[in-house]
Amino acid sequence: MKKALKITGISLLIIIFLLAAIPFIFQTQIKDMLKVSINENVNAKVEFSDVSLSLLRSFPMAQVTINDLEITNFKPFKDETFAIAKSISFTMSVRELFKKGDDEPIIVNSITVDEALIILKTDASGNTNYDIAKEAENVNSSTSESSGFSFDIEDYSINNSAFTFIDETSNTTIYITELNHSGKGIFSAETSELDTNTEAKVSFAIDSTSYLNNTYLKLDALIELDLSTNTYTFKNNKGYINELPLEFQGYVKQLEDGQEIDITFENPESSFKDFLAVIPKTYSKNLDNVTTTGDFKVKGLIKGVSSNKTIPKLEINIVSKNASFKYPDLPKRIENVSINMAVKNTTGNTDDTYIDIKTLNFKIDDDVFKSSGTLKNITKNMLINANIDGTLNLDNITKAYPIELDKALSGILKAKLNTSFDMNAIETNAYNRIKNRGNMSISDFIFSSEDIVNPIHISKADLTFNSETVTLNNFNATTGESDFRVTGTIKNLIGFLLSDKNLQGNFNINSNNFVVSDFMVKDEFVSNDNKTTSNAESLKIPAFLDCTFNVNAKNVVYDNLNLKDVKGILIIKNQKATLKNMTSSLFDGNLAVNGNVSTQTNTPTFNLNLGANEFDISKSFNGMALLQSLAPIAKAVQGKLNTTINLSGTLDKAFSPNLESVSGNAFAELISSTINPLNTKILGELGNTLNFIDFKKLDLTNLKTSLEFANGNVIINPFSLKYEDIDIEVSGSHNSEQKLAYNAVFNVPAKYLGSEVNQLIGKLDNAKAGEIKIPITANITGTFANPSVKTDLTSAVSNLTKQLIDIEKQKLLNKGTGEVKTILGGILGGNPTSIDSSKVDSISTKGPITKSVKDALGGLLGRKKKKKDTIKN
Repeated sequence: MKKALKITGISLLIIIFLLAAIPFIFQTQIKDMLKVSINENVNAKVEFSDVSLSLLRSFPMAQVTINDLEITNFKPFKDETFAIAKSISFTMSVRELFKKGDDEPIIVNSITVDEALIILKTDASGNTNYDIAKEAENVNSSTSESSGFSFDIEDYSINNSAFTFIDETSNTTIYITELNHSGKGIFSAETSELDTNTEAKVSFAIDSTSYLNNTYLKLDALIELDLSTNTYTFKNNKGYINELPLEFQGYVKQLEDGQEIDITFENPESSFKDFLAVIPKTYSKNLDNVTTTGDFKVKGLIKGVSSNKTIPKLEINIVSKNASFKYPDLPKRIENVSINMAVKNTTGNTDDTYIDIKTLNFKIDDDVFKSSGTLKNITKNMLINANIDGTLNLDNITKAYPIELDKALSGILKAKLNTSFDMNAIETNAYNRIKNRGNMSISDFIFSSEDIVNPIHISKADLTFNSETVTLNNFNATTGESDFRVTGTIKNLIGFLLSDKNLQGNFNINSNNFVVSDFMVKDEFVSNDNKTTSNAESLKIPAFLDCTFNVNAKNVVYDNLNLKDVKGILIIKNQKATLKNMTSSLFDGNLAVNGNVSTQTNTPTFNLNLGANEFDISKSFNGMALLQSLAPIAKAVQGKLNTTINLSGTLDKAFSPNLESVSGNAFAELISSTINPLNTKILGELGNTLNFIDFKKLDLTNLKTSLEFANGNVIINPFSLKYEDIDIEVSGSHNSEQKLAYNAVFNVPAKYLGSEVNQLIGKLDNAKAGEIKIPITANITGTFANPSVKTDLTSAVSNLTKQLIDIEKQKLLNKGTGEVKTILGGILGGNPTSIDSSKVDSISTKGPITKSVKDALGGLLGRKKKKKDTIKN
C-alpha cells in the first residue's frame, strides 16, 4: 500500500512537472505563429508585452494568453489607439499544441477578454479606424489557410471592458462602460443556439443632445443562429432599461450592405411602478415600498433595413392614464399623472425620427401642471415646440420625489407659455427663429449658484414672452445686504436655460442699497455662512452675464466706500465690468468714473479714469486706502480738492489694488486748503529744522501739482508754493513701502539771516543787495512714520558768499581803487593795500565773510523750536 501511494505520488509530481515544463517548449512556437498571423492579416501596429502558455490554469485544456495588447492605427489615424486589452486568453485542446503550425492551424475553442477598450471612429471625411484587415489579394493564400489559428468557439466572455463609438459625420457618440458579456454555443454548426448574458452602462448623444446618460442595460438572450442565411432569431429574451423589464422577440438578418431587423418589445406588466423604473436608480431610489396607482405601458416596433442610407422604421408608444405614486418617506403624493408620447419614424430616413409628447400632466396638492410638445429632426438641428400651462410650488418637488439638490428649491412658478425654436438658433443667437408667446411669473424664489456669493431672494418676477425677446416687467430681489429692482429685456433666456449660453439683456436697475461684494464670488478673506462657493476662489465677476445696466442707486458700497446717488451705465461681459459716465456723490463732492475692472485672468486687473470735484481732503484721505498710499501727506491737509486720476494695475484677492503694480498719473488742484503740521511727522520735522517757517500759516490755495505712478513708486513732479516772501519748490518720490526721497528747496530772503549778515549786506552800495535770497535744500528721507530731514548748510553758505562776492566784483569793475580798498576792507575784514582791478576775478570766497555767513545760517537752521505739541503720526 505504501509502495502504491509512493508510486502514485511520484507519478503526480512528474505529471505536474511536465504540465509546468511543457509550456516552455511550445511558448516560443506559439508566439512566432501569433506574430506571423497578425502581420499577415492586420494593417495596424500591434504590440504586446508577452505571450504565455499554461497547462494548469484550464486543465485539461491548454490556455494561451496575450498580455498587454495594444493596437494603434496607421494613417489617417496615425498613432491613435484602436484597442487595448489587459489580456486575451485562448483555450484549446492540448493535442493542438503538437500540430505543426506550418501544416495546419491550431483550433481555438474559447476566448476570454479582460479589461479591454475598443474605440471605433469615423472622421468627418468618412474614414474609419476599424477597417484594418488586409485586402485578400495581399494575403499569401498558401499560408492563410493552413497556418496560424482557426476558431471553433464553444464559449467566450468579455469582462469589465468598454466600447467607444464616435461618428464625426453625424456627430454621434456612444459610450459603453462596465461591459460584461458572455456567450455559450456551438458556432461551427449551420444552425445552433447561442445563450448570452450582457450587462453595461450606455451613454448616447447626437449633436449636443443626450438621449441616454450612463443608463444601465441588461439583456439575457437566447439567440438561434442560422449561418446559412446569416439570420439571428431572438427566443425567450428579457432585458432591462435601468429597472424597467422588457420582453422582445424578432430577428436580425445580415445583408451585404446592412442588416434587416424585425423586432417587437413591450413591458410584461402594466404597473406605473414600471415608469419609475425607467428613471436611473440614482434619482428614483428604492422602489420597493413605493405605492402606485394606474397603469404604464411601453410597446415598440423596429422593422426595416439598417444601412448607410436608411434606418429601420420604428414606433415606440408610452402611455399612462390617471396614475399616482408616493414614496413612503416623503409627505407629498404626485397624482393625476397622464403620459401619452411616442417615438416614430415612418420613412426609414434618419432625419425623420421625431418625438411626439401629446400629454405630460401631473398634480401636487392643488397645483396642476400640464405640458405637451414635439421634438423633430433630432439627429441634426433639433426642432422643439413646447406648451406649458400650470402652477408649481417648487418646494413640493423634493417633498414628493427623492431628488437630491445642492440647494433647496422654493417659490411659486406660474406659466402659460408656448415656445418654438431650433437648437442651432439657440447656439447662434438667431433670435428671429426663436418664437415665444405667453407669460411666466415666479414669487418667493431663492436662487443659488457657484457664480454668486449669497443666495438671491426673488420676491416677485414677471416675464412676458414676445416673438424674439423676453420682457422683464418687474424683478424685485434681495441678496446679502443689497436690494434691487429690475426692468428690461432679455435676448436669450431659452439659450441661457437650455445651454451654456450667457444671459444677454438690457436692464434698468434701481436700488436703495447696493453692496458690490454681494454679487461676486468671495474667497477666504470674507466669512459668510450663506456663501455658495468654495473658500479657495477669489473675487470674480460672474461669467454668465452679458448685460448692460442703466444704474440708479441711492447708496453703493464698494470696499469701505459709501457712494451716494450713483448713476451711469454698467456693462458686464466676459468677466469684465465696464463703467461709462458713472457719477456719484462722495466725500462732500462729486465723483465721475470711466473704465473697467476685469477678472478674465487669475489676477484681476483694472483701468480707471477718476474725476473728483470739491472732495473733502480729510474725509477722502481717511476713506480711501489708495489715497493714503499715493499721497500720505494729504493727512495734514484740510480743505477741498479737485483731481483727475488715471490708474491701471492688478487687484489682490481682496479686490484691492496691488500698489506695486499701479501705473498712471494724476493732476490735483487744492481749493481753500490749509495745513495742520501736527497730523504728520514730516512737517513736524521740517518745522523743527527750519526756524523761519510756520506751516500753519502756509497757504495752499490754488496749488496745482501732478503725480506719476509706476512700478510701485509715486513720483511728484516739481511744484511751487509760497510762504510769505519765501518761495518753496518741492519734488521727489516715495514707494509702496512708504520710503521717502524728497527735496524741498526754500529760497530764503537775506533778512532772515540775522543782524550780522544783514550789516555786511548793508555795506554793499548796490540796489540788488536787498534782493539776495539763499536756497536752502531740505533732503527728506526715511519713511512717513519715521522721517529724517537734513539741510545742506555748505551749499547755502557757498551760495550766499558767492552772491556777495559777485556783487562786489561788479563794483570793483565800476569804481576806483581807493574806494574798492575801503569796501573790501570792511566786508572781508582785511586791510588790503592795493588791488588790481584786472585781477578782480581771482578774488576768493574764502575769508572772514564765509565765517560770518556760516555762523548766521548755522543759527538760522540750528536753533530748535521749543516744543509746544507732540507730533502725531
